[in-house]
Amino acid sequence: METTNDTLLGGQVRFCQPKTGYRAAIDPVFLAASVAAKGGHKVADLGCGAGAAMLCLASRVEGLQIDGLEIQASMVSLASQNIMANGFQDCVRVTQGDLLDPPADLTPGSFDWVMANPPYLPETRGNPPPDASKRIANMEGDADLGAWVGVAETLLKRKGTLCVVQRADRLSELLGAIEGGGAFVGEESFGDVRILPLWPHGGEAAGRVLVHARKGVKQPSCLLAGMVLHGPDGAYTPEAEAVLQGAALSLQP
Repeated sequence: METTNDTLLGGQVRFCQPKTGYRAAIDPVFLAASVAAKGGHKVADLGCGAGAAMLCLASRVEGLQIDGLEIQASMVSLASQNIMANGFQDCVRVTQGDLLDPPADLTPGSFDWVMANPPYLPETRGNPPPDASKRIANMEGDADLGAWVGVAETLLKRKGTLCVVQRADRLSELLGAIEGGGAFVGEESFGDVRILPLWPHGGEAAGRVLVHARKGVKQPSCLLAGMVLHGPDGAYTPEAEAVLQGAALSLQP
């Protein structure tokens, strides 16, 4: 597999990724920026790929323990390489495994945060990419959104937070899973759901949403003001550029 040597967060993170097929865009960067973890917290990154989100989070917040789970052996190898290249081997690790059968070292009820960038398209929608790795990253297999939410619920401590980035046109499906519609969701429901739309340009429909939900918390949902990513000239807005350079992204009301 051919790779490229890139950077994230304005050069703060070294990132090796496939030259073709699935390549990290801004979604994992924004996902990591939304995780308000503190030193001593445990974070799980489901479907971590080559590690973009967990590397960005480790760069921003010291003293975390981050566990990545990834089904593709090639991505696990790249993530391991990236962890070493950035000197995060004491706080970040990655395990190869299936979301529907998580490895035993991902202990249920032990994580303060679970972040996930699930595949954006169900198998019944769109044309599968010809690249096998990209197809796995982009198209759902046996694990639908309900499964992703259910596994996160199992891993989280009570009052722990699930953080998801997803296509805006699947928001209702994601919220249905969070509210108990997913077949894998356990007994402790989610509450305090916060939704942050990400608009490509002002006046356009949101393309992505960041969604947070807390396990075992009974608070109403909140639709936040959101963020415009690009100005009229096509450049990132100052707010979006700040996140891409390493700033946190608050989902506080």
